[in-house]
Amino acid sequence: MRFDIITVLPALLESPFAHSILHRAQKKGIAEIVVHNLRDYATNKQKSVDDYQYGGGSGMVMSIEPFAACIEKLRAEREYDEVIFMSPDGVTLNQSMANELSIKKNIIILCGHYKGIDQRIRDIFVTREISVGDYVLSGGELPAAIVVDAVVRLIPGVLNDETSALSDSFQGELLDAPVYTRPADWRGHKVPDVLLSGHEAKVNEWRHEQALERTRARRPDLLE
Repeated sequence: MRFDIITVLPALLESPFAHSILHRAQKKGIAEIVVHNLRDYATNKQKSVDDYQYGGGSGMVMSIEPFAACIEKLRAEREYDEVIFMSPDGVTLNQSMANELSIKKNIIILCGHYKGIDQRIRDIFVTREISVGDYVLSGGELPAAIVVDAVVRLIPGVLNDETSALSDSFQGELLDAPVYTRPADWRGHKVPDVLLSGHEAKVNEWRHEQALERTRARRPDLLE
């Protein structure tokens, strides 16, 4: 699977993709993550990629030409399943969406900045707009990293335990059950006896009950 991320701040994405699961996925050749500097596609001497907005108002708007040039270059090299724009007014990312995106082959992600991007980019090129929550960040880089992380970990072969992703919170519309490790007794705080019983059916039943209880208490909307 390949991600092409277009941004004015490529250095901001160096760390998220250079460690842990995403790093291993790239090393194994399962995922390819390529970051493109939007300024490389600017047409002026100053390499600026924004301008004043028509109609007045505060804040600069990202220009259409650099985005179009980069997207069209990438599309000439391969076919893309999605061109995603990270936006606070997009559809909120959830596990179901991550599952859907994980079976795609090639994805472009656009990272906005300033007041936003020229609407024509969204109208002409973008196939999906995604938000990571009801708040505004300085740019689309961190949300893009979140999307890539959520998707890549679902690709077969990325996680060492193939069943791990299937038991994550939200996979079964429930939050995950509590988890424990050694020691079994820490300062009088003990691991539930059922987890030490070795009885798989009872353990699974306990985990489901705990997941249901936690979801009912913390995210009742998931049960509606």
